[in-house]
Amino acid sequence: MPCIRIVAAIAALAAASTPAGAQDWPIRPVTMVYPFAAGSAADAFGRMFASRLSEILSQQVIFENVSGAGGMIGSNRVAKAAPDGYQFVLGGTFVVLNQSLYKNPLYNVATDFAPVMTILDSPIALVMRKDLPASNLPEFIAYAKANQAKMQYGSGGVASMPHLACELLNAAIGIKITHVPYRGGGPLMQDLISGRIDYFCGFPSNVIGQIESGTVKAVAIFSKTRLPVLPNLPTAHEQGLADFEITAWYAFFLPKATPAPIVQKLREATIATMRTPTVEEKLKLLGYTLVAPERRSSEYLQKLVEAEIKRWAAAIRAAEITPQ
Repeated sequence: MPCIRIVAAIAALAAASTPAGAQDWPIRPVTMVYPFAAGSAADAFGRMFASRLSEILSQQVIFENVSGAGGMIGSNRVAKAAPDGYQFVLGGTFVVLNQSLYKNPLYNVATDFAPVMTILDSPIALVMRKDLPASNLPEFIAYAKANQAKMQYGSGGVASMPHLACELLNAAIGIKITHVPYRGGGPLMQDLISGRIDYFCGFPSNVIGQIESGTVKAVAIFSKTRLPVLPNLPTAHEQGLADFEITAWYAFFLPKATPAPIVQKLREATIATMRTPTVEEKLKLLGYTLVAPERRSSEYLQKLVEAEIKRWAAAIRAAEITPQ
């Protein structure tokens, strides 16, 4: 009998320490904030996740675009929201970039959020004009070293991840190339197809159509393994650039101090969404890779955030980008 009383007391104490409503969450619609405008590939998979999460949680998950300041406006809204689980943000590499790109960022991603889990990766690919005389990474490196004074590479904007990825690539192979920033991917792709710029480092999800049609060519993917959607595109590692990996990641974050039962329930629902066959297939077609099971814990995401802040701060300094 004493043992039964002790167990009952422990259970009662645990229940008392859990905020009211946490165990029953969600009892009303939940908002997933994506801190950029509609239209991107990430926007597409975010909406897909919101739809499936609505089914799993038996409450509507509203997908809302809240853009501005490189993703800080929407992310900050979630950071400052009540820690009750009814707002969470679809974050990613951009949330750690902002820690170094702004002198006074609106939040500290390492301390102002409750990390839920990492969801998927989107590796960077080296894509070039179709008539550049290189058919693989070693040939590109040789050509770039011999012609770097007259070459140009593009990106969708200064301090964007594709810009920084190309800076990391250039540093790794020992070249200095002129950067041409564009206001978005559309004008960049037009100039790459027409041959006005030589290459860029971009997300496969944005260029699969052009690669398959032959209007541009890709020679390397900066991930550990090849992408199922581009099985003939070798990794940089396969082509002699050992351990060179640049991958954007996406994750869910709740406001700091969100009760653990809510964090865990959202994590479990996210994993169930990832295991949905139709979701898996669509993500593959978009060029995304679901993270391995060992990378799906809140603890892993916290460590990833802390490591990525340091990594990208170094890349931003190397690119001589002045914080705004």
